[in-house]
Formats: sequence, structure tokens, C-alpha cells
Amino acid sequence: MTALIQINDDFFVAGQIALQDFATLADQGFKAVINNRPDGEEASQPSSDEEAAAAAAAGLRYAHVPVTGPSITEQDVRAVQAVLAEAGGPVLAHCRSGTRSLTLYAIGEVLDGRMKRDELFAFGAPFGIDLRGAEAWLARNGH
Repeated sequence: MTALIQINDDFFVAGQIALQDFATLADQGFKAVINNRPDGEEASQPSSDEEAAAAAAAGLRYAHVPVTGPSITEQDVRAVQAVLAEAGGPVLAHCRSGTRSLTLYAIGEVLDGRMKRDELFAFGAPFGIDLRGAEAWLARNGH
């Protein structure tokens, strides 16, 4: 299974996960999976429909919030937050590397006042994730 990066007790990010990983995630206590990859980004990735079926078979909630760095909207950020709020336990968000997933989360933390924009670099660094994209998004959107 792809390495999971624990952000806090209820939020983890990862690169692309395999369809067989959904059952393992459920066994580990995860409640939901968020897929932040657009379909067809790479030929080898499972489709959102395939991931949704694997999640359903494992008893996991599934959300598809596909983004590219430049295409992130506040609606995307809020969709991720809604899954986290409603899951009732740990959530895994994945993209190709985990960066987009953590970017969506971090933008929400700044928008909701739980983090300052100038704290993003220090927040992402321990996870090996560069959050300059989150900083740029916040600057473009007046935050």
C-alpha cells in the first residue's frame, strides 16, 4: 500500500492508492476516502467510478473532488471539509503525491482562521509537502 502521511488524528494524505487498498483502509478504521485526481490524469490510475465501487464494497464513504493546482476553487476546499466533518473518523485524501490533498486542507485551515498564511511552509515541511501552491491560491483570492 502507498505510504500514508498522518496530518492529524482524523486526516491523512497519500499518493495514488490501489483498488485493493480500500478494504485495508476500512480494516484500519478509516471512514472515508477523498480522491483529488481528475480521471485520466495517468493511464494507470483507477477511474473515479472504480474507486467508488471499491469504497462501497469496503463500506467506506467516497468523494471525488478532482482538482489541478490552478483549478482549485473554494467550493473544492469546502467539499473536502464537508467530508471531514461528516465522516465520524479518519479520512484519507489522495492525489498523485498527496500535495493537492494537503493543499485543499491547508487552504481551508487558513480560510477558517485556524492557521495563518505565513504558517503554511512550516505546516507542510514536516510532511515533505511544499504548500507554495496554497500560498499562491490564497494570495490570488485575497486572503
